[in-house]
Amino acid sequence: MSRYKALSDELDPCVRQLVERLRQLKDHGELTMRHLAAKTGYSVKSWERYLGGTSLPPREALEALARITGTDPVPLLALHEIAADTWVGRRAGAVVEPRPTTQGQEQEQEPVTLIGPTTLPAIAPTPGRFPHIALTTGVVALAVALVAALLLMLRLDEDMTQAAVAAPPSTAAASPSPSYTCRITRIDGSWSAGINRGRNDEIVYGATGADVAEAQCLLRRAGISPGGIDGMFGPLTLRAVKTFQQRAGLVVDGMLGPRSWKALRG
Repeated sequence: MSRYKALSDELDPCVRQLVERLRQLKDHGELTMRHLAAKTGYSVKSWERYLGGTSLPPREALEALARITGTDPVPLLALHEIAADTWVGRRAGAVVEPRPTTQGQEQEQEPVTLIGPTTLPAIAPTPGRFPHIALTTGVVALAVALVAALLLMLRLDEDMTQAAVAAPPSTAAASPSPSYTCRITRIDGSWSAGINRGRNDEIVYGATGADVAEAQCLLRRAGISPGGIDGMFGPLTLRAVKTFQQRAGLVVDGMLGPRSWKALRG
């Protein structure tokens, strides 16, 4: 399972639940950040923010993750709707409401947190203080307008960034992940799965391609399950490699080098 940074204690429980569910889907599907970027169209940096709880993923990213992991998207999207409401509320900051002053005194300020639509309470005017009250009301109204404009600009900027990242997936979506079939044969005293033409190149955790699929087939032939034959060197394949190395009396480092290949093909 991937190691993640601990989520902030200040994170809303609904957002925390969504992030933890995304992490579970990624680990269950044995997906690396590069896999997520290639198969969903959202960059590695975007997924780091989504899985770190610092940015709320868009609905399209959740639908793409559900599709590649074979998960029903409806519960995930429902959780996203709840998290989105709390996320917008969390990003609203505090504004400063000036305190009315009397003549000869300097104006002081103290923070006032505005939650939801702000309605200013009616203040009974005091003789000689009406200009100060009007000034205070105008400053507070201006502060509320500035906060609303800032939130709108942040939302538009995030949507534009996600749209720019999502543009290239047409090429990635057009090329589905290759499928591999094990054809175990004995050639010149060595076992082969017929996938990588007998190459013994070193491969490590996170690698993808025919060499990984060849190793997965040979691990299965040795009686050790690497998960699926999908060409992805994920957690299950890593565990299978270490088990095989330990059984064969090799250095248990989780990497398939010349000695491990020789033992697999022997």
